[in-house]
Amino acid sequence: MKFSKPSLPIADQIALLQARGMIIADRNKAEHYLKHVSYYRLRAYWLPFEVTPPLQEGTHRFKAETNFDDALELYVFDRQLRLLVMDALERIEVSLRGNWAHHLAVRYGPHGYLDAALYDRPDFYAKALTGLMEEIERSKDTFILHYRRKYDDPVLPPIWMAAEVMSLGQLSKWLGNLKLRGDRQAIAKSYGLDEKILISSAHHLTYVRNICAHHGRLWNKQFTVTMTIPNAPASLKLAMNPPATRKLYNTLAILGYLMAVVAPGTDWRKRLIELLDNCALADTTSMGFPENWKQLPAWRI
Repeated sequence: MKFSKPSLPIADQIALLQARGMIIADRNKAEHYLKHVSYYRLRAYWLPFEVTPPLQEGTHRFKAETNFDDALELYVFDRQLRLLVMDALERIEVSLRGNWAHHLAVRYGPHGYLDAALYDRPDFYAKALTGLMEEIERSKDTFILHYRRKYDDPVLPPIWMAAEVMSLGQLSKWLGNLKLRGDRQAIAKSYGLDEKILISSAHHLTYVRNICAHHGRLWNKQFTVTMTIPNAPASLKLAMNPPATRKLYNTLAILGYLMAVVAPGTDWRKRLIELLDNCALADTTSMGFPENWKQLPAWRI
């Protein structure tokens, strides 16, 4: 089937929305956001207001009283949610880098992490090492440049430097490929988690971080990369919603738990609750929240 949809000027985009039943009280405002955000991106936020299923193939109608500002409110909410999630991910990523590097440095030495014998899958190790070498080669960080000027053996820097140029995705692969469970468990112990849960969570959080970094829709997204639901500690197990593994709620629950570990006294969960309370249009059911979530100990802030 050949793609045949025409490109529409913004005035025609507004006319199309109005023809489908959307109320646009402030035309200048609508023009501004259609220009600076785009019709296509905003469409994800007015989709919940469309009549489903369509009256017929290729037609779209909005529910009665749907307002352009409704979609815009959801868009702003999602943006604020992404920023809040990124705030937590940054702190958790920094902590995980530090714990990984410290454990391996103390046990195997500054460059012990380069020993292929430490890793379960040689092919995974080779790929991760190639990626790290490319990252270090591109790096303009002062500490990397200093190491390369002063030392030539080993070619790669010690683990605490290498960790600083790794992405969360790279780090999760190095961590997950460690051969000895004792090494993985020693790192996971800092977070009160089993090593399988930590690795699964790091892999999932990498996926979520990529969504946020590319400004993707987050609030009601159906995830394709999920995480294992933990059975311990009890406080985290109780906070989770096992039937909603592909929705955002469990991600927020693990972020809240980890933030309490890496940043004691944080008000991150409080800020999340306030954000949700301030946007009535953000349907928590679509995000995977259980009905009684505010009564759970994790959210009684």
